[in-house]
Amino acid sequence: MTWLLFLLPIVLAVVAFGVGRGLARRRAANEKAHSRPEQHGFYAAIWVAVPALVVVLASIVAGGVVERAVLEAGQPEAVRALEDFRRDAFYADVARVAEGETPLQVWETPLNADMTAQATRAAQLDRVRAVGGVVLALLAAALGGLFAFSQIRPGLRARNRVEGWVVGVLLACSAVAVLTTIGIVASLLVDATRFFQAVPVQQFLLGTQWSPQTAIRADQVGSTGAFGALPLFAGTFLIMLIAMAVAAPVGLMSAIYLSEYAGPTVRAVVKPVLEILAGVPTVVYGFFAALTVGPAFRSFFNGVGAQLVGGPLDGLGQYLMLVQNQMALVAGGVMGIMLIPFVSSLSDDIINAVPQSLRDGSYAMGATKSETVGRVLMPAALPGVAGALLLAVSRAVGETMIVTMAAGLAARLTLNPLDTVTTVTVQIVTLLTGDQEFDSAKTLSAFGLGLTLFLATLVLNIVAQRIVQTYRQQYD
Repeated sequence: MTWLLFLLPIVLAVVAFGVGRGLARRRAANEKAHSRPEQHGFYAAIWVAVPALVVVLASIVAGGVVERAVLEAGQPEAVRALEDFRRDAFYADVARVAEGETPLQVWETPLNADMTAQATRAAQLDRVRAVGGVVLALLAAALGGLFAFSQIRPGLRARNRVEGWVVGVLLACSAVAVLTTIGIVASLLVDATRFFQAVPVQQFLLGTQWSPQTAIRADQVGSTGAFGALPLFAGTFLIMLIAMAVAAPVGLMSAIYLSEYAGPTVRAVVKPVLEILAGVPTVVYGFFAALTVGPAFRSFFNGVGAQLVGGPLDGLGQYLMLVQNQMALVAGGVMGIMLIPFVSSLSDDIINAVPQSLRDGSYAMGATKSETVGRVLMPAALPGVAGALLLAVSRAVGETMIVTMAAGLAARLTLNPLDTVTTVTVQIVTLLTGDQEFDSAKTLSAFGLGLTLFLATLVLNIVAQRIVQTYRQQYD
């Protein structure tokens, strides 16, 4: 029924558009109108659809609350005796039964009978709410339509008023984006503050031991936990560095080739093939890393280690013999392959956007193509290329699945690419997976990690913006 309620304003808007356009044509038959008939139609459609949509949204949002209150007002004694979370689960199953679905839980015999009765009442209330919503929406649309149709005349500035509504919608969308950002930051700050009240900031940022597992009883081992996040930052930086060492040169050089050297046929084939990589799910890259790249790297390093055992580099050989499938090098290398299309596609578009006059001037001065690319095009395209690399860095920092499957979960303070490491995002997912209590330092540490990652990304963006502004002023 919900989708039918949302369909009603659309149908009414289409009808109002046709009526308003026809009315504008008839009334402006012998007089010059300020706006076109279609703009009068849009004006009428807005005044019909918006009131109906407001009523529909109100019936959906408030109707559920009113329905729950009505059901609880006449609830049986057995339901009233339930704990709060059990009562919520009971009414969730009541809603499922009212919609003809199977309840998620098995309830005792008295509650089963109560559920059937409450589900019958809920179905009746749903029908009343749906019918009432339709009637009120039609009434609101009729009132809006009467107002709009009475306003339609040749002198009506319908175009300006419709554009005002469009500006209002765009402003509302911008406000939603801004408020969402504020809400994310506020939620991080609130819970991160609670975490930092239990764990000092310096211990969190500079500590070298990460073991957030806390015991239930005070006499158990590890009851306090260790929240030194430096190993997580080191792992994140190491994998990001390896990924960018693969993605930056390969992506940038492929962009230069496609933009300046490749012919139309080669470009038409190579660029779509590169961009296919961007559409591959990250879990597929994770499988590729865990099942193909990891075993191949392990076999290679184990073979090299076997050759070194017994010689001057026996210690290194013994270490290489113990290399496993999961390592930072595997995760970073596969992540770099995933990031190639981001760097390549964006850099290609940016290089193509450099004015042709710069190329022509360079060639006129006797420069070769490679000299033109290195001394003219790349400096001019540097702000956009920096933005492309920044996007790739942000994607590398936020990647979770590949790291989980290819690098492991060990929080280790190391810069050795052959060791198993973990990252900030992987630990956030691990800490918030399953049923968690939000009054323990273990769970709240996820918000501390999230806030730190947010601030680091913000600083990175500010630095990149400064670079872009500097070179934009130089080459504009």
